Amino acid sequence: MSTKIIILWVIAVILVTAIAISLSFFMHKPAEPVEYKNKIPMQKTEVGGRIKLPEPRYESETSVEEALSKRRSIRDYSGENLTLDEVSQLLWAAQGITAPWGGRTAPSAGALYPLELYVVVGDVEGIDKGVYKYSREEHELEKVKEGDIRAELADAAGGQECVRDAAIDIVFTAVYERTTSKYKTPVYEERTGASYLRGIRYVHMEAGHAAQNVYLQAVSLDLGTVVIGAFMDDRVKELVNAGEQENPLYIMPVGRKG
Repeated sequence: MSTKIIILWVIAVILVTAIAISLSFFMHKPAEPVEYKNKIPMQKTEVGGRIKLPEPRYESETSVEEALSKRRSIRDYSGENLTLDEVSQLLWAAQGITAPWGGRTAPSAGALYPLELYVVVGDVEGIDKGVYKYSREEHELEKVKEGDIRAELADAAGGQECVRDAAIDIVFTAVYERTTSKYKTPVYEERTGASYLRGIRYVHMEAGHAAQNVYLQAVSLDLGTVVIGAFMDDRVKELVNAGEQENPLYIMPVGRKG
């Protein structure tokens, strides 16, 4: 074998070895951490700023019958974040618009819709802590208050830990006048001596419908929730910056099941 052929052979072996080493390096290069790849940038929103919610989905693998059979009040949460998609789905289930004329997911006497929703955000991917009001018409959140108030809200609810530990707390309020302006018939209860307008009864019915929708949607999302009705009304109203005519009816903590 000539010297020239030997030299070419050696060069070829060196090149093949170099290529093999390079490929080995790239094939065994450590992967970036999953949490880095999937990290969602925090969207900082000032008071008065709005966040467009993702479009809700209208189908799932969970049937109504399955959701009903699995519905439970869950008070223990893992502390993990919720996604903005999940928040969007929960709010849509409670009061989302489902018809061109404004019909919603929950029935309302006279289609007067007295309910308002606030979301106390603690741990949601992509948005900062604070209190947000749900706009049904635009399917958006409007920030009405800065900071994490879950602990204060829990204190206002008699120290119930689930309110503090949930990723979010949905606060239902109602403007009674929207319904009582039409339904003015007085209702008198002999047992208690209480007297009120029938429209108030209708508002409470509607709150129950909307809360059950949240329960069933939470089942579909594999989340936990519970309805809280024991709290200091004025304090809750102050904490979420509710309007003067709004009356708190429910707090619904929501989180991943612990």
